[in-house]
Amino acid sequence: MVEIERKFLVSSKAFKQEAQKKTYLVQGFLNSTPERTVRVRISGDQAFLTVKGKSTEDGLSRFEWEKNIKVDEAQELLKLCEPGIIEKTRFEIPIGNHTYEVDEFYGDNKGLIIAEIELESTTESFERPNWLGKEVTGETNYYNSQLSKNPYNTWKH
Repeated sequence: MVEIERKFLVSSKAFKQEAQKKTYLVQGFLNSTPERTVRVRISGDQAFLTVKGKSTEDGLSRFEWEKNIKVDEAQELLKLCEPGIIEKTRFEIPIGNHTYEVDEFYGDNKGLIIAEIELESTTESFERPNWLGKEVTGETNYYNSQLSKNPYNTWKH
């Protein structure tokens, strides 16, 4: 129930040629405080309710609990979410022994592309594709819960 992941900006769209799967996602937050986030997500024809705890100081890991729910239930829960629904396409790209999940955002977060990789330990090594950019692990403004409140297109670039 502990998620260990690293996040990176993506420096080019070359990742799309390597993707083996892509899924459209819509998600909202019933609660987005740093101590706990409660997320509702529709991913293709599946839906989930997810609770995440506060990240460790380095941002590498945090408690995560997830439960499948019915899509129609998720659609109703999305109506109760805080303002700032997130829409994105997730691309899954296997590289070495891992799979990168690359999210291309839409709406107020258009232009932002983030890659995540889940690891078994905080010291586990992994291959870095050439389209992987700056690491943003632990930078809370890149958390989806924060992007829903403070979208990428409002940042000074």
